[in-house]
Amino acid sequence: MLARPLLVGAVSASLLLTGCGQSKPAAPAADTAPVAGRLQVRIQTVADLKPVPATLTTRDMADARARISGVLVRLRVKAGDTVRQGQLVATVKDDRLGLETSAYSAQVSAAAAQAAAAQSELARTRDLFLHGVYAQARLDQVEAQAKAANGAFAAARAQRAASAEQGAQGAILAPATGRVLTADVPAGSVVMAGQSIAKITAGPIVVRIELPEGEAGALKIGDVVQLDPRDLRGAVSQGAIAQVYPSVTDGQVVADVTAPGLPQDLIGQHVRARIRIGERQALIIPRRYVATRYGVDYVRVVRADGTVSETPVQTTDGPAADQAEVLSGVRAGDTLTPPVTR
Repeated sequence: MLARPLLVGAVSASLLLTGCGQSKPAAPAADTAPVAGRLQVRIQTVADLKPVPATLTTRDMADARARISGVLVRLRVKAGDTVRQGQLVATVKDDRLGLETSAYSAQVSAAAAQAAAAQSELARTRDLFLHGVYAQARLDQVEAQAKAANGAFAAARAQRAASAEQGAQGAILAPATGRVLTADVPAGSVVMAGQSIAKITAGPIVVRIELPEGEAGALKIGDVVQLDPRDLRGAVSQGAIAQVYPSVTDGQVVADVTAPGLPQDLIGQHVRARIRIGERQALIIPRRYVATRYGVDYVRVVRADGTVSETPVQTTDGPAADQAEVLSGVRAGDTLTPPVTR
């Protein structure tokens, strides 16, 4: 009965001795950064860029307006059409003007008949005056009557021409060559003189920016303005200030930025723009030293003993597309190594 417990104890003691004799597992080796590709973070002087609101527009806007009151009988353009200066855009008709022109035409016919009769009377009076039948006073009277009849005839024709011209002003013409932005007055609508029927672009395409009047001194002709190419279909990334408007509206100063290749079919679109208002100190590193995982940016910092630690950092866009500005996470003098590609 005692042999079995003694055997079990001996086996347990043997296993304990065996476990104590085994060596512990070795710790994993520390990650050491290679010398090649190391970068020391330094403070650099960069342009201080300020975001400003901007809109893609044209230098000028032209309104095709009605010159007379009446009914819009036909609208010949729609938004997006290209028109040339002087092209017929719409037609406004006022029936009263047609009736007035007809009345003036009748007056012209009557005045013409009176003028013809006066000229005939003047011819007979002159003939009788030469034969001594009429005195000089009679001739002067008939000449005055003929001049009055001719004057009345000319006045009637001028009134008819004015009425006809007023009726012709129902034709609304494009004031400039460009694209139609809006043409939203339907045919059959009653319009008033001066009412805008269509809005047309005029002049070159520009990016119009606004800046508070306190920072207006930062706007100088020729200065470079950074534009977000994502808002411009990747066509343009920067432009130059071409004009600074001298007036201040609601505390804002307006300037136009020109750039080659601006899209012409996005008039009115908002564009993200940044202008230079000075200089500042910043930590700038190549973007290839930044790794992004799950929305968090990381850099690999080399310690004094050559080992590497991965540190989260906060970054923003740098002066160039292949650069990043580090806002927090590393300091000037730290050494970085490129991320490991897996």
